Amino acid sequence: MSEQKKSRWSKLHNKLFEQNSLLLTVGILVTVSIGGIVEIAPLFYLDSTIEEVEGVRPYTPLEQLGRDIYIREGCYNCHSQMVRPLRDEVERYGHYSLAAESMYDHPFQWGSKRTGPDLARVGGKYSDEWHRDHLRNPQSVVPESIMPDYPFLETSELDYENVAANLRALRRVGVPYSDAMIENAVADITTQLDPYAADYDGFQERYPNALMRDFDGDPSRVTEMDALVAYLQVLGTMVDFSTYEAEADENLR
Repeated sequence: MSEQKKSRWSKLHNKLFEQNSLLLTVGILVTVSIGGIVEIAPLFYLDSTIEEVEGVRPYTPLEQLGRDIYIREGCYNCHSQMVRPLRDEVERYGHYSLAAESMYDHPFQWGSKRTGPDLARVGGKYSDEWHRDHLRNPQSVVPESIMPDYPFLETSELDYENVAANLRALRRVGVPYSDAMIENAVADITTQLDPYAADYDGFQERYPNALMRDFDGDPSRVTEMDALVAYLQVLGTMVDFSTYEAEADENLR
């Protein structure tokens, strides 16, 4: 077919749709329906749309309560937890975020609002003392910071009496907390704060590679500072990205 005939054929089809609103509506519905089916149909036979990555585990009871405090105080309003796959972000924060890292987050903390830096990789970047100083008086460690201070966290006793019920509720929405995790939830709060705890091995079996130490600098009590620092220190540390990248490269061969 010549270019001239193709042009005429195209104009004829355009004119047909442009002058017939009913036909145009039907055409739009057919196109949208096909696109919807292509996108939605696979979800009915896939067990999960999230790639499972070795190392990702449910939060410990202390970390989970710290996460609740993080949400309660509105930290997500200024800090996202999503490193985008862009060069400038990866060079600044580290490996881009994986969906698997947030598979047990309800709700997840991904976002685009950044008054402060992204926190997806903050775990292990600073010491516990730095975090305590930063939460107590942000300007003492970052002079240009506009973050408000949270000194009450180190004087507020952590309420963890109902933590088992918290884990039980999370299990209902898919977080794989076992019966043993729920049964030991209250005890695991203090166990994590003591690296010499009698149940050290049992705790590590329930929560592999979880940090075990006093986080607020005062081993005589359990505070909200303990919980929030424990949560911040675990962010971005569950996945060994050198191993993850090696496995990804292996799959490409």
